[in-house]
Parts: sequence; structure tokens; C-alpha cells
Amino acid sequence: MATKTPSTLRIGYRYRPGRLAEKYDAIVIGSGMSGLTSAALLSDLGWKVCVLEQHYTAGGFTHSYERNGYEWDVGVHYIGEVGAKTGTRKMFDYLSGGNLHWAPMDDEYDRFYIGDKVFNAVAGKDEYRDNLIRQFPREEIAIDRYLRLLAKAGSALRAYGMKRSFGFWHYLLMWPYLLWKSSRFLFRNTYDVLSELTSDQDLIAVLCGQWGDMGLPPRQSTFLVHSMIVRHYLHGGYYPIGGSWRIADSIIPKIQAAGGEVFTYAAVENIVVEEGKVRGVLMKDGHRIECPCVISSAGVGNTFQKLLPADIAEHAGYKRKLQNVEPSIAHLGVYIGLKSTAEKLGLPKTNFWIYPDNDYDAAVERFVNNENEPFPVVYISFPSAKDPNYLERHPGTATIEIVAPAPYQWFEKWRDKTWGKRGDDYDAFKAELGERLMNHLYDKLPGLRGKVDYYEVSTPLSTNWFSGYQHGELYGLSHTPTRMQQKWLRPKTTIPGLWLTGQDILTCGVTGAMMAGMLTTTSIVGMRKMAPLLKRIYS
Repeated sequence: MATKTPSTLRIGYRYRPGRLAEKYDAIVIGSGMSGLTSAALLSDLGWKVCVLEQHYTAGGFTHSYERNGYEWDVGVHYIGEVGAKTGTRKMFDYLSGGNLHWAPMDDEYDRFYIGDKVFNAVAGKDEYRDNLIRQFPREEIAIDRYLRLLAKAGSALRAYGMKRSFGFWHYLLMWPYLLWKSSRFLFRNTYDVLSELTSDQDLIAVLCGQWGDMGLPPRQSTFLVHSMIVRHYLHGGYYPIGGSWRIADSIIPKIQAAGGEVFTYAAVENIVVEEGKVRGVLMKDGHRIECPCVISSAGVGNTFQKLLPADIAEHAGYKRKLQNVEPSIAHLGVYIGLKSTAEKLGLPKTNFWIYPDNDYDAAVERFVNNENEPFPVVYISFPSAKDPNYLERHPGTATIEIVAPAPYQWFEKWRDKTWGKRGDDYDAFKAELGERLMNHLYDKLPGLRGKVDYYEVSTPLSTNWFSGYQHGELYGLSHTPTRMQQKWLRPKTTIPGLWLTGQDILTCGVTGAMMAGMLTTTSIVGMRKMAPLLKRIYS
């Protein structure tokens, strides 16, 4: 597989009005996983699609960036369900034309530091069970009951997705099946469901050890999303060979083959609606692109609060509907470079999750109210160790990433200042938080002290600046039980010609966004046209 040098990690075609085709069948706003999936599937159905990305590179949270001779991903820390020919793997293979490959992490893919205790999650359904029982020998009955709930959740998750894509009449016809497959326990909060299985707070903490993957601790999250995440990684974690940028890079040719394109530096001012119907988009430079079909992968908040004229969004009822949802958690990122290889440094292919104690919700509350409290979760990832091709691009180096929550409100006073020029007080606050997170790394891997060559810190304002999320949210809308039951969060909007895709209409994560792209495409073209394509993908 050919690799790229750091200078060519920026993928996509820089926007200029003169580079646009005369006509497009669909416009996609945003080049994240859902936007690219929708565009690629429509392209295979004969549509010419224009993808508009405001950032300098395509990929959304799947993009990579390079600085000071190092390369980091910004959102793809690990992917599940790609080690065998699962539905997830088949979709990735199809979108990428078989050009996206995966490297397994260690069998112990997640390690949980909970107070002064250490637990882990290991790959394989039976291995996962047996390992839990070794760690909690008195809880075998509870563990088996939990695994049965996860199995039950699998078919219910599929039914949940189907409900999001069906039109009214299809929904009525399928209602008996959907009711049979749907389980009300999925919309209860995670802690309540688990506390009925066991009173062991350490076991509950371990089962919820990946709560950072959706951004909500167990008393706030819905069991639906909790079960989705645990099932997703049940057979281990994997990393894209060549780096996370390879995801978008391998999908874009499918869009281009049908005459479409993915444009970068392509900021949309608003969605044009005339006589009650979508007519295209108006770009920041004043150029108007005519098109009767616009798919927003920019997030529900951005779509209805920024991209649509306020009077149209309010008349369609979306201003009222948005009061029932809220943005997900914001975060800090620390991107670390070392002048040695992962092998020489002994860096693992295991993620570290570090918690002050086993009461995750209380830890979050303390931290939100007082920045001097311990971080409620600190996640450490070792991307150069996970990627077997990393040294081909950056010989003799290694990288580490740290992610931790941080309320957007702490940074809001600097939001109107330019990236990189927010002032000494901002830089000092950011540096202080970064040093605290670096101490977590040195605590777990003391041999790295003195070996770090470079590191930088990103804040929720960085997420806002580069990805457009207004509150620096990492997972779109917060995955609360209330949000997951909002029936209007579906691909089809009440404005003819406007469609939604992304994690806001389904669930968080790269795979969730990919499946949302498939649901959006199905909703647009209908199952009759989509069925042959799905057969090709999943056969």
C-alpha cells in the first residue's frame, strides 16, 4: 500500500467556484464519516455528489494532522468489529474498495485504573466473560445475566436504526416487528439497569469503563448506547493501517468516480430554501450552488441554528425540538511526540482509562463544579504503537495522545479570538491543564519522563475552530435517554430536499456515523433502489 508523506496528509480538493461541476444531484455539508458514506453510496447509485468541508482536510474526526515531524489522529483511537467479516467490516471494505486494512491491538485492548485498583477488558466473547469472572469470582451469575442483556440489545439496536429510516407507511407495516424487537430497558439509564444485576460497585465501574466513548457516566447515559459500545469492542480493538486519514482517503475515489468531488476550505454560509423547498447552498464567498437535495452532516445544532434561516427553522418546529436535546461533553486533547520508537519505549497497544474512584457520576460533578478536582476520566492512547506502518512515515519517532473532559464554559470567554492568538491567559490555562494530564502519563509510565520531545494541548475551542461544533462537543448531541427517544432525529426533515446524517440521528462513533450514512441514503432513494446495493455490500 502506498503511503503519503506528511505534506500530503491534507486530502480533498481545495474549493474554488470555477472547480465546481455545472450540476450536482446532491450536496453534502461536512466530510466526516457519515457525510462520506452517504456521498459514496449515492455515487454508486449513479448520483453526482458535491461534498463541502470547511476544514483544510477531509475526514471530520477521522482526519490526521502532522506537526514537528509527528502525526496524530484526532478521533479514531480504535475501531471494533473489523477483525472478521462482520457487517461493519463489509461496509468499510465496500466503501474503501478493499483498500482499508486493520491492525489488531493487544488482546487486552482496554485497561481500567479505578482508584488504586487495575482491571482490564480482553478480546473475544468467551475470553471477555472468563476474564470478568476471574476479576469478580463471586459475580458469575450477574456477569452472565449482563451478557444476555447485551445479546438481547443487539437485535433491538437494529430495530432502532430501522425506525429512523422508514417512511410513515413502512413504519406502520413494520410496527409489530419493531415493537417485538424493541425493549424498554434500553432507554433506562445504564446504572439503574446494572444495579439490578449486582451491588458490586467495582464491577459496575468495570462494565462502564468505556463511558468516555460516549461522553456520559452511567447514571446519565442510556443503556442502549452503553450496550452498543460494549458489543462493538467485544472481539477487540483495531486501528487503521497507515493512520486514521486512510479512512477518508480510501473512500473519496468512489465519489470522484461518479463525477463528484470532496472540496476543502469550502465553508457554507447557509442552506437556501425558497418556496418551502431546498434550492442549494450559499457559500461564505457569496457563490450559490444550486441543488434540490442537501444532506447535512454538520450536526443537528449547526443545521437548524446556523445553516438554516432562523424563521424557517422556527416555522418547521426545530427551534422547539432542539430544547429537548443538548450538546455532548467537550474535551481536552494532548498530542505527544517522542524521539524514539514505540517498541524501544515499550508502548502498549492497549488503551488506558484512568479514574479517581468507582463513582464516575460523582467524579464528573465534582470536576465540572471545580476545575481543581481530579479529572473524572483520563484516556491515553498509543497510535504509533497501534499502526504497523507509522515508522514508514515518521522513522525513529513515537506518538501518544491523551483525552479528558473539559466543560466548554471554562473556555467560552476566548471563543471569539483567533486560533493560535487567544492571549497569554488562555495559553497559561491550557498549559496548566496539559501539565496535569502529562502527570497522569508519567504516573503510569514513569520511564517516559524526560523523553518527551514535543507536546501540545487542544481545548474545546480547537474543536469549534476546526470541526464547527459550537460548544466543542465531541459526540454531537448528548446520548441521554431523552435524546435517544426523539423521533424527529431521523434522516428526513420536514423541509423538502433537506436531509440529515451523522451521529445525531443514530449513535456516536465512527461506525455509528457510517451506519447513519447508510440510513440516510436508504431514506433518500428508498429500499427498492437500495436493496440491490446492500446485497452487494453484505453478500
